Amino acid sequence: MADGTGAAPGDAVDLVVRADWVVVGDPGEGRVLDDAAVVVADGHIVEVGPAQEVLVGREDVPTTRLERHVLVPGLVNTHAHLAMNMLRGSASDRNLADFLAVVMPLEARSLTPDRVERATQAAAVELVRSGVTTSIDMYFLVESGLRGAESVGLRLLTGPTLIEGGPTTSTWDQVITAAGEWLDERPSSGTWRPVLGPHGTYTVSPTQLAELAEVIGGRDCILQIHLSETEAENEVVLERHGGRPLDVLEDAGLLSANTLLAHGVHLDPAEIDRIARVGAAVAHCPVSNLKLASGVAPVRDLLAAGATVGLGTDGQASSDDLDVLNVMRVAALVHKGTSSGSCGPDATALPARQALRMATLSGAEALGIGAHTGSIDVGKVADLTAVDLSSPWIEPVRDPVGSLAYSASRHDVAAVWVAGRPVVSSGRCVSVDERDVALSLRRLGEELRQS
Repeated sequence: MADGTGAAPGDAVDLVVRADWVVVGDPGEGRVLDDAAVVVADGHIVEVGPAQEVLVGREDVPTTRLERHVLVPGLVNTHAHLAMNMLRGSASDRNLADFLAVVMPLEARSLTPDRVERATQAAAVELVRSGVTTSIDMYFLVESGLRGAESVGLRLLTGPTLIEGGPTTSTWDQVITAAGEWLDERPSSGTWRPVLGPHGTYTVSPTQLAELAEVIGGRDCILQIHLSETEAENEVVLERHGGRPLDVLEDAGLLSANTLLAHGVHLDPAEIDRIARVGAAVAHCPVSNLKLASGVAPVRDLLAAGATVGLGTDGQASSDDLDVLNVMRVAALVHKGTSSGSCGPDATALPARQALRMATLSGAEALGIGAHTGSIDVGKVADLTAVDLSSPWIEPVRDPVGSLAYSASRHDVAAVWVAGRPVVSSGRCVSVDERDVALSLRRLGEELRQS
């Protein structure tokens, strides 16, 4: 029996995707249907079930047949600085403070609308080729970034990054005005939510954060902020403001179910409980945290407390790529093999299905759009990713979710749909020439080296 029916055989549908394995419902439960089909109409999933049942009466409907593929919800990236790919490789092998000391001056002399659009377009190609259908961004010149993402078909949630001065030399009055205008011009709707991104409690003052809370008022938006990424950050904020970063954020009125905390590596048990209690979410960025030697976030304690934890790549200047499949694998492995928070090494920690949930539905929930995407369920938008499991580095497939988490890579991503629209087909982007995009990014790097 099919899992729900929103369209009867013979009704107009846009697409049928049939795969050897389809992960349906909550990815954390790992329910896998063998030889199943997903029916898409008007960008939404209208039926899911065994192919032999779903295809009855739909023999003339265009069907994408994917043998030895697993179909999963589109992946969700919960923290990124997409246009930083133009700075990739510029500050490797440094801790966060030394990394920022190199990157921030580079940004200050690098940003133009054209560069941000070209760089974000290249980042969007990298993301969709890695199976990502939705990403949040935290960067500057957001209209340019949106144009770059839209040219590829990536769903991008974004908005002003708030920091006085910064690479755009904007005053705080200009920054806070832009934040209010963004909320006015881009209200929430379905899978879209506007984003405001105060950089951190060590770069934005308590007074400024309180002013931002007044601008937001009761309006629906995502408040994205770096928080407790390093021990040094916690110490600096405590010395300056008399409280830890989470204290400062909460005192300003900005800790709520709309808050997305990037990193959260150095949270104490009481802070974990507070985050869970208010319904805030954490964007876990294990690759960036490892490369910058920031530490390992207490993800198992956060999950045990009931907090929402999604996966993020961070920016390419710090993590080098936007491969959420790789982040998923690293997250699963690092929490098995290391101690973090109150938890010691444990081979059963963060199993494949939980890692997949963090990369999909939990990520969507962290962005406040879990009712619309993040799982293959009737009524949700058709954000789908198909991964080829037939390669010698993957076969034999005993558990498709385990194969996805521990064996597959972005090179195995074969097809991606965003709201039913194909953005990757046969392993290539549909709407842009990848060679031209790569050449543009290379030229960007050359321009910046000469600046």
